[in-house]
Amino acid sequence: MAFNLTSSAFSEGAPIPAQYTCEGADVSPPLAWSGAPANTKSFALIADDPDAPRGTWVHWVLYNLPASVGALPEGVSNVNTLQGLGGARQGMNGSNHTGYSGPCPPPGKPHRYFFKLYALDQPVALAANATKADLERAMTGHIVAQTQTMGTYQRS
Repeated sequence: MAFNLTSSAFSEGAPIPAQYTCEGADVSPPLAWSGAPANTKSFALIADDPDAPRGTWVHWVLYNLPASVGALPEGVSNVNTLQGLGGARQGMNGSNHTGYSGPCPPPGKPHRYFFKLYALDQPVALAANATKADLERAMTGHIVAQTQTMGTYQRS
């Protein structure tokens, strides 16, 4: 079975509904995954926009999700440590805030938003509020599988 990531809020390559953006409630979309390798000990998630005018914009950094977790609900709280999700931690987004920050591109062409999920052979040794770069360094040599889903958004 292949490792895959989906959202019940949008299909692969389809528009992300406004409620998950700066033009709506700006809450995180629900995500679910399956098919992680048996040696997975934790998951990490990075959501970013490679189409941002000043380079890739980070929308979400989340790590140390236990291997027993197979989904994230809509509206994950923007707090450092997620008690209801096994003590998973959230890092800093591009706005220098903890947790999820939804799509908010400049008006014009649609942007792509990649939600990348990593299966790791161990939890990462990072405190809360780590950056995407911190997480990528900590994951080096520990990624056993990776999957992603992508949605688009264009501001009106």
